[in-house]
Amino acid sequence: MHVHIQNEPDKDARRVLEETLDDGIELSFGAQPPGLNNYSILVAGRPEPELLEAGIELNTLVIPFAGLPKSTAELLADYPDIAVHNLHHNAPATAELALALLLAATKSVVPIDARFRKGDWSDRGQMDRARQLDGGVALVLGYGAIGKRVAKALSAMGMEVLAVARRKRADSFHEPHTPDSLPDLLPRADVLVICLPETGETRGLLGAEQLALLPAHAVLVNVARGAIIEEQALFDALKSKRIFAAGLDVWWKYPGSRDEWGNTPPSALPFHELDNVVLSPHRGGHVSDTEQLRMRALGELLNAAVRGDEIPNRVDMKAGY
Repeated sequence: MHVHIQNEPDKDARRVLEETLDDGIELSFGAQPPGLNNYSILVAGRPEPELLEAGIELNTLVIPFAGLPKSTAELLADYPDIAVHNLHHNAPATAELALALLLAATKSVVPIDARFRKGDWSDRGQMDRARQLDGGVALVLGYGAIGKRVAKALSAMGMEVLAVARRKRADSFHEPHTPDSLPDLLPRADVLVICLPETGETRGLLGAEQLALLPAHAVLVNVARGAIIEEQALFDALKSKRIFAAGLDVWWKYPGSRDEWGNTPPSALPFHELDNVVLSPHRGGHVSDTEQLRMRALGELLNAAVRGDEIPNRVDMKAGY
């Protein structure tokens, strides 16, 4: 089985991939089609059209990260016979960051740290600076690889977990509710964690009306996509203390190039001026060994293909994830 990978991994990551692979898998690398165009699997997040055209035996595209880029979805509309899969190697790290943001926001860690660095002990003994999670209710929107991990962790912390998913999953730790139950669930949520993919159905899912249903002590965490929440509505809810706090790893505005990484605000609104929001630059899935984890997950997926097993993580192109 010939597999072509558009972006060649670094030496350490490639070694992990090669050590993971079963026999019978031939690899080639590069943005241009290889000399032998008999690859049946292409690994590329945003493939060049030439690579799709050149693969005379191509039947599968593997996106080497979670999600489905808009440009890739549009390109693949012309290739309906190509099955699309992605990787969820980022799920543990992203779930961990969701918990870190939740705890930091719930306990007001960032503003208290800033004051205490100046020798200010005034937060000691202040009851209104923190919430207790044990005994509360957590609402997890999206019950895929990340949402399940978040749900299990919050359950272990003593929270009652409610989950919302578009489709039920047989191996669910919690039986998810359907999206139409959201208005009934939001008023119960002490914690709201968003782990949804961005699709036409989820874009703008949470606006002023939905945020107003949350209790005033609620903490919101978003590790999914910024566009799922209406930007102005969330800013207003935080500024007015309509909700207690938020932890955000995803945004509405991103740098256009690496040259802009040092001077691009993540929003048109001054979230950075609010002391009840923890800001993070979309780094949930990035840890010291991310590339090795990516290659191990890719190797396991390719092994399933060469063995004739069901290839995991099939993307529903109509649903968008």
